[in-house]
Amino acid sequence: MLTPPDVAFLPLLPILLVLAGAISSTLLGFWVSRRTLTFINLGATVFSALSLGWLWNRGLTAFGGSLIADNAALLLAFVVLVGTLMTLLVSLDTAWRARVSFPEFDAMLMYAVTGCLLIAFSGDLIVMLIGLEIMSLSGYVLATLQGSRRAEEAGLKYFLLGAAGSAVLIYGLAFVYGATGSLNYAAIAERVGSVQGLQPQNVGILVGGALLLLCGFAFKVALAPFHQWTPDVYGGAPTSVSLFLSTVVKVAAFAGMLRVFAGALADAPGWHSVMQILIAATLIVGNLAALRQTNFKRLLAYSAVAHTGFLAMALLGTPQMGGAALSYYLLVYTLMTAAALAVVAALQRSEAGFQISDLRGLYYRHPGYAVCLAICLASLAGLPPFAGFFGKYLVFQAAFQNGYVWLSVLAALTSVAALVYYLRPAMLLFMPDRTPAREYAHGQRPATTLAVALGVAGVTVLGLLPNLWYGWGASPFIWTLLAGR
Repeated sequence: MLTPPDVAFLPLLPILLVLAGAISSTLLGFWVSRRTLTFINLGATVFSALSLGWLWNRGLTAFGGSLIADNAALLLAFVVLVGTLMTLLVSLDTAWRARVSFPEFDAMLMYAVTGCLLIAFSGDLIVMLIGLEIMSLSGYVLATLQGSRRAEEAGLKYFLLGAAGSAVLIYGLAFVYGATGSLNYAAIAERVGSVQGLQPQNVGILVGGALLLLCGFAFKVALAPFHQWTPDVYGGAPTSVSLFLSTVVKVAAFAGMLRVFAGALADAPGWHSVMQILIAATLIVGNLAALRQTNFKRLLAYSAVAHTGFLAMALLGTPQMGGAALSYYLLVYTLMTAAALAVVAALQRSEAGFQISDLRGLYYRHPGYAVCLAICLASLAGLPPFAGFFGKYLVFQAAFQNGYVWLSVLAALTSVAALVYYLRPAMLLFMPDRTPAREYAHGQRPATTLAVALGVAGVTVLGLLPNLWYGWGASPFIWTLLAGR
């Protein structure tokens, strides 16, 4: 007797709502304006976020466990949707100036978000790979949609290096399958964690597969030395696309790493030592390179690289402590980075951004944006009482308590160095400018201002009341399920 396929649409509801927005942008673009499509996609994003609350604590699965709507997936999906909402709001005001005000922009954006959600909900390596490739291919297109030479160069670099990263990741997936005989996260975790689960000759294959997967993911999240594409792509792409790539895409890639390395391969040998080296290199390279930047947009690009190192430290903690710390930090990172880039998008005269020196005296011309940007920079630097401080503290604690003392000390030292390149532009904002009036973009930016306000309010409230989010993420039940235990 044939067993009917395990097809359940309820766990897919958040993904299907976003996919409906992508399909609407593809089909309705012939008849309705791009702004109308953006409002439709904003609605799809909000309803998708609301559906996450409906699925909370239900632990639903589909396709034989290949797709899991557990609480870990719901937390990570919510962060993805917050970043998407802020990207869409910023694009409402800036897409026309960036020459990407056409339906294809919204369609590619929502297809990328669909891939991001698939990664967060993945229960095996194949679903994760499908989501990763949908996200990546859409990201390559978004980076080049502007049609300028800068955007085309950025997109080409992103595509070529991304193709190599994806190939390495697929090889790693094949090695892990060859060593364990399974693609399911829970089954892999069970066989890797059992002494009799693997044949001796398969241990080497498993280690090789884990390291190849680590290298593939390292490109997606911009861990050094796989970060070279980051400043060029973030600097060359339209600012709204840079916002999306630096927040939503990074969150989704970390969701995949959390599923694989804190779940399926948590007990696999070899990768922990290599991860430490990559994190240390990322912390040093990202922070030192940021010190030398004169363009504010490129400074935020190297800032994103540095924060990748901090975020990756959570993967070295236990699944319970590291998972909770990572979910909190990812939300905070999304809010403060998106808000900072939203200010850039609102004020810049060109998609190249502006020089750090151009920030001098911004408070006297745009006081609201200046104060908001200063709060974002203080949070990025890890200063209390903003949420960036608590996020860094949690990931340091997760790594330190799991025995990674030297790495925690290095992270603390590089955090001190980061104060220099964050506080310099923050101080310039409030210094009187005696030069002729600097040129900024003019006009009302209500949607962008809303995105900035959302980010600033988030990092302030979560800094003062961190348990509003961390209290949910700290539940041991959530991250125990992650490893299939």
